[in-house]
Amino acid sequence: MKIIYIITGLSTGGAEVMLYKLLSKMDKQRFSPVVVSLMDGGTWGDRIANLGIPVYTIGMQPGTVKLINIWRMIQIIRQLKPDLIQGWMYHGNLAAQFVRFFIFRQVPIFWNVRHSLHSLELEKPSTNIIIKLCAQFSQLPTKIIYNSHNSAKQHKKIGYCLEKTCVIPNGFETEKFTPSTADRLSVRSELNTPEDALLIGLIGRYHPIKDHFNFLQAAALLLKNYTNVQFVLIGNKVDWENQILSELIHELGLIKHIHLLGERHDVPRLTAALDIACSSSSGEGFSNVIGEAMSCGVPCVVTDVGDSGWIVDDTGKVVSPRNPQALANAWEKLINMGKEGRESLGKAARARVIKCFSLDSIVAEYETLYDNVFAEKNTTIQTAYFS
Repeated sequence: MKIIYIITGLSTGGAEVMLYKLLSKMDKQRFSPVVVSLMDGGTWGDRIANLGIPVYTIGMQPGTVKLINIWRMIQIIRQLKPDLIQGWMYHGNLAAQFVRFFIFRQVPIFWNVRHSLHSLELEKPSTNIIIKLCAQFSQLPTKIIYNSHNSAKQHKKIGYCLEKTCVIPNGFETEKFTPSTADRLSVRSELNTPEDALLIGLIGRYHPIKDHFNFLQAAALLLKNYTNVQFVLIGNKVDWENQILSELIHELGLIKHIHLLGERHDVPRLTAALDIACSSSSGEGFSNVIGEAMSCGVPCVVTDVGDSGWIVDDTGKVVSPRNPQALANAWEKLINMGKEGRESLGKAARARVIKCFSLDSIVAEYETLYDNVFAEKNTTIQTAYFS
């Protein structure tokens, strides 16, 4: 079965990572995936190509749509003759539905929504338009896959078709994200941090919805009572060149306790080095970094947005969003549990990920869904032919 994945872009983000993980585990004897990026190859294009999967780029620029780009996309899809088209992220979903009208074949269209809608005001104006357009056309796709139950509920409220809903959570590579004493020591050596210092980490791109301000304000509160703590922030544009972040760090007096590492490609190593992982977001769908930290045996403190609380369950702490004091209090509780208490929580967290969110089981859900819809399509065609 040839499946074309149309994705908005291939830069670093949770949606792109999950697509890569799905493609890396998919049964290539049964499925022949192809990826079409509406923008460029980004960070993940070459990595996907290294899996032996064709990657096409359309070359669109943010906020602009050119006829030559649209025509290129239509031509590529026509030439590939897919059995199924899977949109990925809002722009990819809309593009998948649009191109369906130009390929003159009965091809199932799936959407994949990788985002929560805690507040539309936090979205770019252009993204807002796409989200609302998708709501208007949401009765057209065969299925709309969400990566969290909360996201499905939020989209239903703004008009997304309920009957098309299907929830498949993110899956995690538990053999890749593992506890590691060696990583803990090597990262501390890299950061020139004492071995006995507590490391609290936030992994995520710089975006208002990730609420780095919440994290930094909580850090300032915690340091009033606990000085042997260091904070590590990792992600695209989370570096000292980010003037807004660096100015806030100086204003809060955090300069001696903060490490801004920017975008890194050794995330499993960095994650395993943490004592506490954190998600301070004001909105989430299904957070990859939470599951990855849990897989590394690191207890998490998360804000109660999206499915974060459900993912963590009783293996960490869940606090209200946009509340630095609550975040600091939760960190304090984990610190006061001591090393053994945190390790016990971490073991429970890893066990939960293995039981509920292993990548193999999630990939199997996608494959079963594709098989079932394709079988239904063939049955319908055969019935129409012989009737």
